[in-house]
Amino acid sequence: MRNVVIALMVVLVASTATAQVTVQEYPLPPRLRVHDVWADPAPNGPVWFSAQRSGQLGRLDPKIGRVDLIELGPNSAPHGVILDAAGAPWLTDGGQNAIVRVDPATHAVTKWPLPEARGYVNLNTAIFDRGGIHWFTGQNGVYGRLNPKTGELKVFDAPKGRGPYGIHVTPEGVVYYASLAGSHIARIDAATDRAAVIEPPTSGQGARRVWSDSKGVIWVSEWVSGQVSRYDPRTGQWRQWKAPGSRPRVYAVYVDERDQVWVSDWSAQVMLRFDPATEKFESFKSSSGTADVRQIHGRRGEIWTPESAADKLVVYRYR
Repeated sequence: MRNVVIALMVVLVASTATAQVTVQEYPLPPRLRVHDVWADPAPNGPVWFSAQRSGQLGRLDPKIGRVDLIELGPNSAPHGVILDAAGAPWLTDGGQNAIVRVDPATHAVTKWPLPEARGYVNLNTAIFDRGGIHWFTGQNGVYGRLNPKTGELKVFDAPKGRGPYGIHVTPEGVVYYASLAGSHIARIDAATDRAAVIEPPTSGQGARRVWSDSKGVIWVSEWVSGQVSRYDPRTGQWRQWKAPGSRPRVYAVYVDERDQVWVSDWSAQVMLRFDPATEKFESFKSSSGTADVRQIHGRRGEIWTPESAADKLVVYRYR
């Protein structure tokens, strides 16, 4: 395990001059290729991240800037990281083709390998439903579920093959995932384990990640079209908004506690905040020339981003 204690503070203002956002940057050790991030909901709580290149789980203490790195095992290459209800981190580890849990106190690693008959599935991201079931995606055309209490793990063929990527759950406990290669989203029926395809209006849009707002409305980041789209399960209706710029590439999406929508744009290398009420975007930028922000997460008053190209964690604090 390695530790580093360093933090850099920078203050920026939204490009629209309507709001001020404090930006704090936490440089990480080099060559980690930080991928996804998940913030403990407690104020000043730890922020966990996946280090894909080095095969480690990272833990940042934002109060002092300390970073702990935890080895996950041979051939590890973690993609997604989430926390369970007890605050333990779970990872989708593509290198080990396994679901991994780390004890936050002892750093003990527990693994659930996928069935050998499935081969390499290119594990992506995961989420827990209200019943504590761990749902996950694999880009090679699968989604699956793990019951942490029994250890039962099931893998299912995605209805349209390759592409399952981002995944999230609504406040009611309904799980949705996005298919990047399949350009659609899907709703999982927990009673039958079946995924029902929901087609967005824009064909070939490259739906990459999904996130639910407080009302169960699904927001989608569309990589190919450069749009942020919204699907309302109650009405079945969609709406779309093109991100600013000539050729935006919208990677990740996250909805904060006020139902403001945050997305990362790889073309302009900025964070965007979208207000559904005004239908306006605001733009925020770190000090990195190339950030390549992947999964976004947050807690009250904070948006956390992993800059995979710069090996940084960056937090955008707002009021």
